Amino acid sequence: MDNFDGKLPKDIAHRIHDKPAKFPEQFSTPVSGFDFADCNGPVDFEKMLSESYLTTGLQSTMFGQAVEELKRMIEHKLDESLLTEEDVQKQKRLPINWRPTPCTIFMSYTSNLITSGCREIIRYLAEHKMIDVIVSTAGGIEEDFIKCFVSVKVGTFELSGEELFDNYINRNGNLLLSLDHYNEFENWAVPILDQMLAEQDAGYKWTPSRFIHRLGKEINHPDSVYYWAYKNNIPVFCPALTDGGIGDLLFFHAYKHDGRTISIDIVDDVRLIFDIVLKSKATALFLLGGGVSKHHILNANAMRHGGNYAVYVNTAQEFDGCDSGAKPDEAKSWGKINKHAKPVKVFSEVSLVLPLLVSQTFFKYQDRFDELLQ
Repeated sequence: MDNFDGKLPKDIAHRIHDKPAKFPEQFSTPVSGFDFADCNGPVDFEKMLSESYLTTGLQSTMFGQAVEELKRMIEHKLDESLLTEEDVQKQKRLPINWRPTPCTIFMSYTSNLITSGCREIIRYLAEHKMIDVIVSTAGGIEEDFIKCFVSVKVGTFELSGEELFDNYINRNGNLLLSLDHYNEFENWAVPILDQMLAEQDAGYKWTPSRFIHRLGKEINHPDSVYYWAYKNNIPVFCPALTDGGIGDLLFFHAYKHDGRTISIDIVDDVRLIFDIVLKSKATALFLLGGGVSKHHILNANAMRHGGNYAVYVNTAQEFDGCDSGAKPDEAKSWGKINKHAKPVKVFSEVSLVLPLLVSQTFFKYQDRFDELLQ
């Protein structure tokens, strides 16, 4: 039996000492959350999101750091004094209608964000040209156009797949679509494809970005992300354009023209996005979700020793080695993010935090962005 004589056993005595811990200078900020007792009226969300979150810890701190990183990239973009005449002439050599900028902001997102109400936030960013380049997936393209004709409905995650199938309803998380949505898209798009095929026969070459640009023009609808991308000359890339309803549409379209439909040159778009990266003075990456859209931007930025700023928002983990879950530091090892950059990853489902991030960053700079559009 232990002898409790008022002295600690020698084996654990080393845990007791009178020397103060030495925290590194960069880790000296005390943890402190938002105190509702300080509210003398409405909740001060500005203070909560831009100040208290930084010191709350866990993913709240990552959110606060993402706000700071987004502000850095925006301030850089809006400071046109950083552009030299050489920079301007270099960017004017791009083979598209392009306004020279001191910092090119690349934005990626997955299709579910267009299916969801995040579409309205992405449309807002395109409408005010707060972003310079977009990369998305096939669903992220077609569903923007589909929602100009038919609304997506809010369902639940627990609905029976068998019952939904029997009723011609498709579930995307807790969002509901139907085959009617795609029929509306096809009825609108087929006459446009007929014209595009005629233009191809006359010598025009289609790429994913040109295809999307044309549909953005034809939709002529202010609710559409790609209408505003067309209006504001924002190139939209989709390296997996055929992986969804658009691929189905092109397959069926060939039956109308004796096995012929438009050909889409992906390589030309790879050259264009690389060209934009190489002619940019600085680059910033705002990557929502994972997959091909995220990596397409990262891979392009490897052509210039990496992006200068980066914010990731996704729920993916890195243990399986897939790029979707890879953290920014892994991208540094490939030169996709500059080794001196201070990137931030927020582990969150995007729809939870995107409205809050934009409210504390891009929205505050709307007047200055609008001045550039005039």
